[in-house]
Amino acid sequence: MGALTLLAVPNVSEGRDDAAIDAIAAAFAAGGEGVRLLDVHRDPDHNRSVVTLAGAPGRLAPALAAGAAEAARRIDLRANDGVHPHVGALDVAPVVFLREEERGVACAEALLAADLIARQGIPVLTYGLLAQGRTRAFIRRGGPAALAERLRAGELATDFGPRAPHPTAGATLVAARPPLVAFNVTLAPSATLEQARAVAARVREGGPEGLPGLRAIGLELARAGAIQISMNVERPDLTPLRDVVAAIAAHVPVAAAELVALAPEAAFAGFPADLPIPGFDPGRHLIERALSPGRPRH
Repeated sequence: MGALTLLAVPNVSEGRDDAAIDAIAAAFAAGGEGVRLLDVHRDPDHNRSVVTLAGAPGRLAPALAAGAAEAARRIDLRANDGVHPHVGALDVAPVVFLREEERGVACAEALLAADLIARQGIPVLTYGLLAQGRTRAFIRRGGPAALAERLRAGELATDFGPRAPHPTAGATLVAARPPLVAFNVTLAPSATLEQARAVAARVREGGPEGLPGLRAIGLELARAGAIQISMNVERPDLTPLRDVVAAIAAHVPVAAAELVALAPEAAFAGFPADLPIPGFDPGRHLIERALSPGRPRH
């Protein structure tokens, strides 16, 4: 991969307005010299888009700040009715390191990004390595209104920027982390939301059949007319996707899978060949291939 490259995977709370999504993605890409836009994943049911950027240290932080400003201009969080938990227009902005020895560089880049985002008038809270392991789910519990109340009451405090959420753009959560896999499984049409929630509770870390590093929730996608188990596989080195699919399929039939953004190639080792993943392109969606020399800028 040559010179040191970090990734950033900002998630914005808009998945339906293509013009807004395109403008926000363009702002991310233009905000840092030499930053590459690798992928934009849009989901109207989640009302969320996930952008994947690659760049050198010192370049991704201003790119994230530029995208945060555009997201604040384009998104009114009060109108978001997506099923995905969220607290901000730019909801999360993780900086991703690909090798353990790059952890410190990624943490520094994430802290710089947090400072630059806060200068746009958007409060920032940190999670993960930057916050003694505090989780996204803990901060987002109850949604934007609950976060505003917890900040007002002093239960939580912002780490950068204003002490209260922006009136329309909310707050942004910033972290540095190794790669994870955002992975969804669509259940067979006979499945119910109650089944999806029950299976998610069984297979996620801490459940009776919990897989290491697996976060999972059951959702109903009204626009798609489907029942989904939505997941983050935070330890793909310990929990390959084949094991996730097998754990779910042991309880309820699985119809299809979905990859959100990019994943390490090893996560797909032994993946069942008969399970469709619509839109999946190994050349674009496996990190090692997307970063290979000669890949065009998106």
